[in-house]
Amino acid sequence: MRAIWKGALTFGLVNVPVKVYSATEDHDVSLHQVHAADGGRIRYQRICEIDGEVVPYADIDKAYDDGERTVVLTSDDFAALPSERSREIEVVEFVPTEQIDLLTLDKAYYLEPDSKSPKAYVLLRQTLEQTDRTAIVRFALRQKTRLAALRVRGDVLVLQTLLWADEVREASFPVLDEPVKISGKELELSASLVDSFSSDFDPTEFTDEYQQELRTLIEAKLEKGDAFDTAETFGEKTDASGGEVIDLMEALRASVEKSRAARAGSGSGKKDAAADEKPAAAKKKPAKKKAS
Repeated sequence: MRAIWKGALTFGLVNVPVKVYSATEDHDVSLHQVHAADGGRIRYQRICEIDGEVVPYADIDKAYDDGERTVVLTSDDFAALPSERSREIEVVEFVPTEQIDLLTLDKAYYLEPDSKSPKAYVLLRQTLEQTDRTAIVRFALRQKTRLAALRVRGDVLVLQTLLWADEVREASFPVLDEPVKISGKELELSASLVDSFSSDFDPTEFTDEYQQELRTLIEAKLEKGDAFDTAETFGEKTDASGGEVIDLMEALRASVEKSRAARAGSGSGKKDAAADEKPAAAKKKPAKKKAS
């Protein structure tokens, strides 16, 4: 795993340096869109509505629009915000674990001690375990102020971001306001049914059947030969600025061939000529101008 953030857990005068890692990952099969008729790839471009030009991602900023005026916010603007500069995960309170509403739980992160001695880390972990408390913390990550629950999972501290109170919708269904009569016998039978399904939860016993079926379908199509040569699904490849994208694999192949030719050639003249050649696939054509 690769750390996505480094900072320090702070509560009182205690400072615990940590590295932050994403605790989860997506296992879905990666798919892209193609033209149904010929399998050609469908691509999206970022077009400026003023000049009609394709805008490189590096030249894109964010903006706020109030309906009449637009305020552009650059990466420097965001970096200058006090909360964005902070590298602290501040503990604001310790609460009973059962008070954390599961509906508010969001993205999970692992925390690794980032110091020669993990004593402060272990101390905080054991304190949370013994008191059966969850720490509510506040920190800034990726241009957002986050509220999170700090809890223990095995030997590791886990940071689980929380939705803000105004991000959780109120459930209001008038039909539930109507009185419903449940007999004792119905409740008894329902409880009996629940008991027949009762078990200890083991997440490893469950698999994503849809993804398994999707992979089986893809493999069957490949074995049947019902597929395109990937190279044929690409049209003229252009980068965000309109220039031709260098095919790295082709450039590497051409470089290897050139090197072999140079070694096989006799005489310095042949070597010099081979050294002067450039891989055809690595030549970058000038950007095409859009017709106005």
